[in-house]
Amino acid sequence: MAKSRRKAEVERDRARRMNWWRRARFGMFVHWGLYSQLERGEWVMHREGIPPHEYGKLASTWQPRPDAARDWARLAKAAGMKYMVLTTKHHDGFCLWDTQQTDYNAARSGPGRDLVREYVEACRRCGLKVGFYYSLMDWHHPDGWRCARSESARRRFVDFTHGCVRELCSNYGKLDVLWYDVPAPLDTAALWESEKMNRMVRRLQPDVIINDRSRMPQDFGTPEESIRAAAGGRAWEACVTYNGAGVWGYQPAPPEDWCSVRAVLGMLRKATAGGGNLLLNIGPRADGSVPEEAAQRLLAVGKWLRKNGEAVYGDVTQADWWTTAMHSGAWTQKGRTADFWCTAWPGRELAIGKVHGTVERASLLPTGRTVEFEQTRERLVLRNLPARCPDRTAGVAVIKLEGKSKLSQRMGVGWTLA
Repeated sequence: MAKSRRKAEVERDRARRMNWWRRARFGMFVHWGLYSQLERGEWVMHREGIPPHEYGKLASTWQPRPDAARDWARLAKAAGMKYMVLTTKHHDGFCLWDTQQTDYNAARSGPGRDLVREYVEACRRCGLKVGFYYSLMDWHHPDGWRCARSESARRRFVDFTHGCVRELCSNYGKLDVLWYDVPAPLDTAALWESEKMNRMVRRLQPDVIINDRSRMPQDFGTPEESIRAAAGGRAWEACVTYNGAGVWGYQPAPPEDWCSVRAVLGMLRKATAGGGNLLLNIGPRADGSVPEEAAQRLLAVGKWLRKNGEAVYGDVTQADWWTTAMHSGAWTQKGRTADFWCTAWPGRELAIGKVHGTVERASLLPTGRTVEFEQTRERLVLRNLPARCPDRTAGVAVIKLEGKSKLSQRMGVGWTLA
């Protein structure tokens, strides 16, 4: 009985901590570090076999703009994002904050500044939640790979790791998200002492939410480059690259490789409909500037969300039909309301097959203009629609259906009267 009560308390506390995150739906991932200078992605050190002593010289040459984080936060806010996650240390081992664990950090080399502090202050000025990414894997630390073969090296490296995480959770006020990555080369949570580390995190940051990459499930799953629900009904967040190059750090890409406004909205719709979040990455240049293609398209996404955000934010429930799509669009859902994101405007009339449940009202976002409809057992026909798509930003118009009870669409693979 005591065990079940404790489990219930844990779940209630998790629900409390995650309430804002579940309603936020959309966040910005920022991969930025020494690798940004080489313009060949965040894995450049590993994939090109650059020795640590040679790669480390990049620390003295990095001179980012002092207002870079301010610009990211303003862009995230304008894009309709509610939180940000910054790579405080990526796999190359370079720390962006003034850490006492190593001299290999931004405060004691080229930048001469605590870049994490600048980021935190920028987020708070824009009213954004603050997230820290931290790579457990480390190519620079002398014990970063040796720890898998030597207990003394493991002890030193785990102490270093816990020390870094402790600083991140102690030095910047309230932290909203802790986003671990790549728990290599240690194969188990026990070797990382993850339970101890996460207890420390929660003691220092009682409201923080933690992802699943310390070899422990924690609060939410993190499918990568794929928008899919986590197993077992767990909370989830899809992290996705934006530039078409399949890399997270800066790498030049032609305009046609960047995700279009419609593509970003499509990812956001799918994540929302599945009860998850979208964490969309930008890889700033070395100076911190955001590629123009990313900035312009995100501003358009934000313009669309200012008009149609009720189909995304808040208590959106996972639709039973979230993977169901028609040639003309797909869905998100909130209780008895289903929003049809129409991506191929049909003109004056739109027919939707197999809508189960009684529709009481149909209207257009954002104006609330009533739409005439007729519903039979087999189809819902919407009539007297505008001749042209009413959305001029992305050609994605939202038709809001309000049901007497929860609505659903079950298409099947063939025609049936059942």
